[in-house]
Amino acid sequence: MPEVMNLPVVVSDADIKTVTHALSAPFDLKEVKFKPQVVQGNRALALAYVDARVIQDRLDDVLGVEGWQDEYEVLPDNSVLCRLRLKIGGEWVTKMDVGGPSEQPDGGDRMKAAFSDALKRAAVKFGVGRYLYRLPSQWVDYDPVKRQFRGTPNLPPFALPKRPAKAAALPAAEDAGPKTLPVRKPSATAHKMPANGEELRQRLLDYEAKLVEEGVCEKGDLLRHIAEAGEKAGFGPDLLAWTKPGISLAAKETRVFENQARRRSDTRAVA
Repeated sequence: MPEVMNLPVVVSDADIKTVTHALSAPFDLKEVKFKPQVVQGNRALALAYVDARVIQDRLDDVLGVEGWQDEYEVLPDNSVLCRLRLKIGGEWVTKMDVGGPSEQPDGGDRMKAAFSDALKRAAVKFGVGRYLYRLPSQWVDYDPVKRQFRGTPNLPPFALPKRPAKAAALPAAEDAGPKTLPVRKPSATAHKMPANGEELRQRLLDYEAKLVEEGVCEKGDLLRHIAEAGEKAGFGPDLLAWTKPGISLAAKETRVFENQARRRSDTRAVA
């Protein structure tokens, strides 16, 4: 039999770009958490982060479980060095970074935090979660007694996972009132109500980004209006916890907000 030649695997620049783009893509909203970095009274500076498990899931999803390796070394000061190796374009690429222990009372927990921190920092060098470091500073209402935010901090459009374009349209409720959106034939998908609070928040963010681009309102105005309306109605300020009644209210209040915002915008234009 003729000898079979082991030809090298040819990987294009486009393939490598696809992998790096997938590694650096924003995480799903449910994976992004916030902790108070600075607390001043009932306001706190929100710091976005993800758990080490989320980083591991991203590496598995993009490269496969066989496509990455991690190695750790505890340094004399109890910080941890992570050597993270990813197989990209048929080649193994290594990047390193150091993580520090937490301030938890248990020594084991402090060390586990150092390992997690080291992995996350090394992964950032491959683009994983790097966008979180570019988020603008954001002060949010905070309950110092319960040690939790009163509402969910907002994320700018660039920090949101890509969605199909059809998901951007907020469904109109039956009694939504007068409409000022451009006339177009609605599709069945466009008028489908969000299934849960997470989908509601995402579609509100998408719709708000559209209004901001048109100059109708400022970033955060729509979500603030909806959260305040929901709190008055007894649904609480956290959109992620809302169910069908709150989602219906959000649809109606979105139309109310847009009509008011467009009238203000038109008045400013005339003046």
